[in-house]
Amino acid sequence: MRDAVIVEAVRTPIGKGKPGGALSGVHPVDLLAHTLRALIERSGVDPAQVDDVIGGCVDQVAEQAMNTTRYAWLAAGFPDTVPAVTVDRQCGSSQQAVHFAAQGVIAGAYDLVVACGVESMSRVPMWSNVPPGADPFGPGVAARFPDGLVPQGVSAELIAAKYSLGREAMDLFAVGSHAKAVAARQAGAFDAETAPVRTEGGTVRLDESVRPATTPEALAGLRPAFEDPGFAARFPQIEWSVTAGNSSPVNDGASAVLITSSETAARLGLRPLARLHSFAATGSDPLLMLTGIVPATEKVLRRAGLGLADIDLFEVNEAFAAVVLAWLQETGADPERVNVNGGAIALGHPLGASGTRLMTTLVHAMRQRGARWALQTMCEAGGLANATILEAL
Repeated sequence: MRDAVIVEAVRTPIGKGKPGGALSGVHPVDLLAHTLRALIERSGVDPAQVDDVIGGCVDQVAEQAMNTTRYAWLAAGFPDTVPAVTVDRQCGSSQQAVHFAAQGVIAGAYDLVVACGVESMSRVPMWSNVPPGADPFGPGVAARFPDGLVPQGVSAELIAAKYSLGREAMDLFAVGSHAKAVAARQAGAFDAETAPVRTEGGTVRLDESVRPATTPEALAGLRPAFEDPGFAARFPQIEWSVTAGNSSPVNDGASAVLITSSETAARLGLRPLARLHSFAATGSDPLLMLTGIVPATEKVLRRAGLGLADIDLFEVNEAFAAVVLAWLQETGADPERVNVNGGAIALGHPLGASGTRLMTTLVHAMRQRGARWALQTMCEAGGLANATILEAL
């Protein structure tokens, strides 16, 4: 049976997703195009040989409308004969793109395929695709959930309450994310995976949201970000402890991986970084919303025939500190193996790009640390999650 391997993985530095952010002057199509050029140049493949380009993007409106992935490929200067498509599984969109790409290779539908993602939250803010007064759910969902669903920040508060996660624990987790990111940067861990971006303000080389001076004392002074009287009355168990400091920021960025089979890699002289071994996607309670990573982890391990102790490295997207801490409680995973180079709280979370950003960081960390097995999982809006197991070659 054919396999699927990653032969190249690259990302931009991650900018702050606000006006004046390091990458805010770059159109999202051009941001992704830059990443695609870097991917093709580093791999040395003929772009005309690529069978498909599958990209993730969440807010597909305005500058991110009209199949952004297709126009990024064209903006990169590559052949117009190569197709492209943009998918939306919320925060896991580009991880899902990896799944589709790898499954296509394994099935024999592709020989060479790009999975990628982009989000420019400075230019296309979150919820831009839901104009005021619009109802994205419809009467059927309202009938099934008569009390209503909640924003992700409130879901994070519900998770914190359910798992008895106090403010101090979440803030300490956030401090640790920044500390690991700073240490990784100083050690040059991100050098091989990052493609610096030239902008009118200069060349962007570093992840802008990493804060070396972050301390528990500084985070303790932040106000709860999602406190709301209506939700407080509905959920009296909430202590309102989720802040901007123990949540992921909003960001701009793009990332991409090149996927093929071992046979094709050998024929083209490409060096596999890791084999895409097993895949899972799950649904879970759309009220808690962000806990799907627990059953997704269980499902992908079961499919791989592995146990938690077999996994050398984990990437668990840090949408909120509460999410990763709850996952750690449920799984019993070794926290020293989780997000070893820092996570989204420090590095940033450019929604549609985050799946392949995590995977890019993970495959490079596997090589740097001599890991055999790695697992990536991401929570996603609506009570969804993806999980992927990688095997070193």
